[in-house]
Amino acid sequence: MRARWSRVSKLYVVASVACALMAGLIVRTQAARGADAAAVMGRTVDVVVAATAIERGEAIRADELRVASIPRAYAPPGAVPTIRQAAGRVALTDLSAGEVVTQTRLARVRAGPVASLVPQGLRAFAVPTSLPVGVVRAGDHVDVLATFGGGQPHTEAVVDGVEVLFVLGAGAPGAQPADDPLGLDAGGAGASGGVTLVVLVGPDQEDRLAYARAFGNLDVAIVPAAEVMTP
Repeated sequence: MRARWSRVSKLYVVASVACALMAGLIVRTQAARGADAAAVMGRTVDVVVAATAIERGEAIRADELRVASIPRAYAPPGAVPTIRQAAGRVALTDLSAGEVVTQTRLARVRAGPVASLVPQGLRAFAVPTSLPVGVVRAGDHVDVLATFGGGQPHTEAVVDGVEVLFVLGAGAPGAQPADDPLGLDAGGAGASGGVTLVVLVGPDQEDRLAYARAFGNLDVAIVPAAEVMTP
């Protein structure tokens, strides 16, 4: 004798089939959306990102980097694909943890520690000063003045608003210490005391500074941060 299904059993079977059909429809819809998104963003690519914060001017170590896979559409131009291509190069800008490392943020291969940070078209020039330690930091801007003696002593501005790339002088916050791997010698730059500033200048400014340093006495005036920020 065949068992007859109760009304409740029939309703349960119908509900189960409906739920299964709905679940299948949802899965199919999500899969279609995923395929559409993949078509828009493209396949994933490997990019190198900073595993920790990296400061400008630092020679990047391999353990400060990691590889992440991101959609091709989100990969910035010039993204570095392997750690080997970035490790050992100098960072041209500060890098935050998780930030993608690109070629524009790295100095060229085998560039010197100072040359790697000098933008194309500029020069790094050492200016000995009588400033006390701790007054100027890398990134500050200064005016360089020269006082000439002779028959008509006078003082004139040599360059205005140049950026400080390095501060040389033991004990200065933000300065390069004597045992710094850069091997920069403040005494060799002509400093007898205080700190020596390595500033970024153009070729014409370089000539004026060299003349002023040879025939005059140099002084430095610090540009207020508010003036630097103002276009």
